[in-house]
Amino acid sequence: MRFTAVSRPRPGVRARGGTVGKGPRTGHGHHHGHAHDDGHAGHTHGVSADADRRWLTIALTLITAFIVVESVIAVLAGSLALLSDAAHMLTDAASIVLALIAMRLSARPARGGFTFGLKRAEILSAQANGLTLLLLAAWLGFEAVRRLIHPPEVNGGMVLGTALAGIAVNIVATWCLSRANRSSLNVEGAYQHILNDLYAFIGTAVAGLVVLTTGFARADAIATLVVVGLMLKAGCALLRDSGRIFLEAAPQGLDPDAIGDRLAATPRVTEVHDLHIWTITSGEPALSAHVLVEPGGDCHRLRRELDAMLAGDYGLTHTTLQIDHAPPVPEGAGVLAGAAAPHCATAHGPVHHEGPHPH
Repeated sequence: MRFTAVSRPRPGVRARGGTVGKGPRTGHGHHHGHAHDDGHAGHTHGVSADADRRWLTIALTLITAFIVVESVIAVLAGSLALLSDAAHMLTDAASIVLALIAMRLSARPARGGFTFGLKRAEILSAQANGLTLLLLAAWLGFEAVRRLIHPPEVNGGMVLGTALAGIAVNIVATWCLSRANRSSLNVEGAYQHILNDLYAFIGTAVAGLVVLTTGFARADAIATLVVVGLMLKAGCALLRDSGRIFLEAAPQGLDPDAIGDRLAATPRVTEVHDLHIWTITSGEPALSAHVLVEPGGDCHRLRRELDAMLAGDYGLTHTTLQIDHAPPVPEGAGVLAGAAAPHCATAHGPVHHEGPHPH
């Protein structure tokens, strides 16, 4: 006897291809369930995409105008700290441009071979932002060390005045990006660029004041090294987070082993395998799994119960569950006899079932 149920498809839910007919089946049901929330077309996080683009465009305009002014003053003042700020602001502008392009690409609907659409264009943008932060930090670190050894003459007054103006510009730009949707790794990447630039200007202002009052020219290079440290920290974080998404690692805060054991502990469930938890793009976690239930169990009802548990307890609303009846266990074979013989010849990951089992 075969059970089937069809749920309204929802964009962004991945169905594992090739599951129909996978492994031997004798006298048990087959079911694919897709969890969804009514009215969940796309993802809203309190800020619309149009509002995001507006705030990012305002920040881009402010930063671009200031880059020109600061670059000229940096050359005239002979300040590496100011020049590093200008270079950093150039990457800020580039990061915002990338973020705006990625927003438009990710908004395109899924079609053809791009079954997820271009949602991960945002993650590519975030990874590019992280990489540029690291490359820029390497160059500035080298220049700062060179200037520590052979400090050039620095005009402290020009450095201080320009840095104070840069602080004002970056406070406004940072506020603009804070109004956008920072749950997007794409927007967060641009935000981190500008936030680090704000810190850089604060350090440059302190260096300019030190040079102006004491004549200690090495303060300029020291301020640059402080900024380099902040850039390395932010760049590594962006590369780590975007890398986890590209490698389809489980989102932070979701333990696949704990979730698999929780599913397997549900009454009438005998086994859970092929459990996958990943992130489609920022704020869109997804789960798929193959669940075996006791012979004669209600596959439809169990699927609804599991969907509700995953959504309510773990925030997983993009779920694809294949529900099948487990093969009958011969009399006297023991409770875990069914778990001893794998249901699928090529199961991925650990098999979760009642009793002790490896993870």
